[in-house]
Order: sequence, then C-alpha cells, then structure tokens
Amino acid sequence: MTPARAVADTAAPRGAAAADTVENAAATPEREQPYGALGLKDDEYAQIREILGRRPTSGELAMYSVMWSEHCSYKSSKIYLRRFGQKVSDEMRERLMVGMGQNAGVVDIGEGWAVTFKVESHNH
Repeated sequence: MTPARAVADTAAPRGAAAADTVENAAATPEREQPYGALGLKDDEYAQIREILGRRPTSGELAMYSVMWSEHCSYKSSKIYLRRFGQKVSDEMRERLMVGMGQNAGVVDIGEGWAVTFKVESHNH
C-alpha cells in the first residue's frame, strides 16, 4: 500500500462519510494512522498529537509528513549543516568569495579561477 493510499484508507470506515474532519479526529483518538509509511517517527507523531491536542486528520497528517520531511526541513542533516559556520578558519575566509546565507558558495581557487557550489533547496 502506498502512503497516499494508506492515508485515504484511514479517512472513514466503509459506508461512512469520506472526510476525516477535525471533529471526527477528536472523537476517534484511537484510530490507527500510517504515520510511519509517511516518513514520520513515533516521537514526531506524538509531538503532532501534542500540538493539536488530538490525533491529526488524514489531511493534517499528510501535511505534517511533507513539511517535516528531510526535503523540506532537513530534519536529519541540519545538525551537520550548522557546523559549517563554526568551522570556517581565517585562511578559508580569505578564499571565500560568497558564503553562508547566500544560497550558494563561491571559493577563489587561485589564478583568477573560482568554483561555485550550489545545493538545490526549496527552503526559501
């Protein structure tokens, strides 16, 4: 079962209304949800429930899974990305033409040449 299909299947039992509303989510806290199939960890799912004060609707769960994904939030790599600014030496600064916060890096490699580094991101 794909994650999208898994979310759709939790929306309502057969013969019931198809929409998983906030009211329905509050009234059915025990309903199992496919948060793991959507890339969320146990502690993240618990945090979502704490934030909302109830289980998330199927739509909310899908939205959290996207916004808290590695692609959008760098949840597993941001600890390493933070270190870059801390590890820039004076020698590195001499060659760094464009750096932190500029969405790309340009380094002077000598003899009139520079190298540009760019990592694709949707976080802007």
